[in-house]
This record gives sequence, C-alpha cells and structure tokens, in this order.
Amino acid sequence: MTTDYRFGHVALMGPPNAGKSTLLNHLLGQKLAIVSPKPQTTRNAISGILTSAAAQVVFLDTPGVHRMAGRMNRMLLEAAWGALHQANAVVLILDAELYSKKPHLFDREIKPLADPVQRVERPLFIAVNKTDRVRPKEKLLPFLMRVGQSFPGAEIFPLSAATGDGVDILLGELIKILPVGEARYPEDQLSTASMRFLAAETIREKLFLELEQELPYNTIVEIEQWEEPEPIDGKIDGKIDGKEGPVRINAAIHVARSGHKGMVIGKGGQLLKKIGTAARIELEVMLERPVHLELWVRVREDWTEDTAFLREMGLGE
Repeated sequence: MTTDYRFGHVALMGPPNAGKSTLLNHLLGQKLAIVSPKPQTTRNAISGILTSAAAQVVFLDTPGVHRMAGRMNRMLLEAAWGALHQANAVVLILDAELYSKKPHLFDREIKPLADPVQRVERPLFIAVNKTDRVRPKEKLLPFLMRVGQSFPGAEIFPLSAATGDGVDILLGELIKILPVGEARYPEDQLSTASMRFLAAETIREKLFLELEQELPYNTIVEIEQWEEPEPIDGKIDGKIDGKEGPVRINAAIHVARSGHKGMVIGKGGQLLKKIGTAARIELEVMLERPVHLELWVRVREDWTEDTAFLREMGLGE
C-alpha cells in the first residue's frame, strides 16, 4: 500500500427506496444489503467495507429518513442521523425518477433534510440516483437545479446504482477527501456485520419479496440456532465422507399479530416453504457450503413498540 493510502467512513442516507442498498451492493461488487421494491427495507446501519489499492472505505447503509410514527420508526430515524456523526463524509441519495415526475414531493421530503444534513459539517455529496429511468431526459435538468439550490456547496453526481453508470466517479471523489490512514480490516472482509445478522437479513429480504402490503413491516427474523460441523481430526473443515457438512440454521419469524401467522405460513405451509427455499439457496452461496434451514413463525404481540426487544434484536444500532 502507498504512503498516501486512505481510510474513512462514509454514511449513505436518504429517503426510503432511494437506492441506498443498491448503491452499497454495487460499490462492494457483491450483495450485502437487502434490496426490495418496498420502501423502508433497511433497519440497521449496515457497514460495508470496500478495499482497493488506494483506500479502504467503510460505508454505512442507514435506514431511510422518513416521518413515520411508532417506536421502532423513531429508533430507526435516530440510527440514521447518528451514523452521520461517525462518518468522514455523507452521501445523500435522491430518487431522480420520483422527483422528476412529482416535483411537489421534493419540497415535502427533501427540503426539510437540507439544514440538518448541512449542520453535521461533513463533506456532502449528492447522488442523484436512477437517472437511467428519467423520461424524457430534459426533466432531469430542472431537478438538478433544485438540488443545487437546496444544497449549496454540495457536489452533485448523477448516476444509476442499478447499472453502475457514474458510480466510479462518485467513489473517486469520495476517496480524495478521506484522511490518510492504514486499512483497519482484512482485505477480504466485506462487512462488520456477523454472518448470523446477514443470514437474518437474507431471510427478511425474502419475506419482503413474497409478502404483500404492510405485512413485511410487522415481521422480524431472529436466528435462534446456528450449528456448524464439528472439527474433524483437529481441522475445522466440517467434511463428512469427503463432503462438507451443512450449516444448520433455525430461525424464528416474529409477527406482531396472531392473524399474521397464517399469512406468513400460507396454505399448506407453501409460502413459508417458498421463502425458506429462496433464503437457503442464497445462504449457500454466501457461506459457500450446504445449509439446512428451518423456519418457524411465532407471534410476539406489538413487538414494534417493545423497546427492550427492539434493542435485543439490534434495531436502531
């Protein structure tokens, strides 16, 4: 590594469904944060680590900034703002497609962010995302002008997190402002999150993709048991008859209402089976070994208002 190697933290923030997780996954070149067409999917500030020849950047993918009521949502909002104070720079991600089509939403959702974000006194970068979906392209220019007026002094980067267009330009500018410092994590480490956390997030992503309307927001996944094959002859290879033994994972899907349990399980258990199969396939790729996954659905009334439980599950951290 060179003597001007850089290390720092960058917070990714913005309204729900702006594309924060998609951008993080593209920057890392690998899926880390769950992605769903539904808004407000991210619940924790997930740290993704990008290591290159020039820098090591720890990206904080924060929960979407919103005005929804409820104890859990207040904790998520606090986590999003709290991440800014840990960061050397802030990337505010905005949905160009949405605000080009509905300019009135910009005043309601984005303008209120201007003062709080700039008061943090961190270098501010605006990632104008989903530019590939703006039609006609002429609509993009008025939106960019409004962004510039609302965030004077901030650098603006039109890009598409989905296609990668413009992302490298943003990354290059971010690295320039990071302090000189050595890497703090191994080169092959992609996140500070544990594999148990990432497994729970993978299952939760499948819930968001399969369940309709508000039901996914009333579910949370807890890994209750995680068993890896016992060492053989002092080697932790987990191989049985020349084959790797499976990681055994038992996970509970907590729902907030008794009526939700059957909706998650589905007729004859088919929906839960579909969710489990999709999660298992992805977990096997992530862990690079077979996975035996068992899912259970449990009722925990009003868990979204239970502060102790929310903290136990790591929400708002």
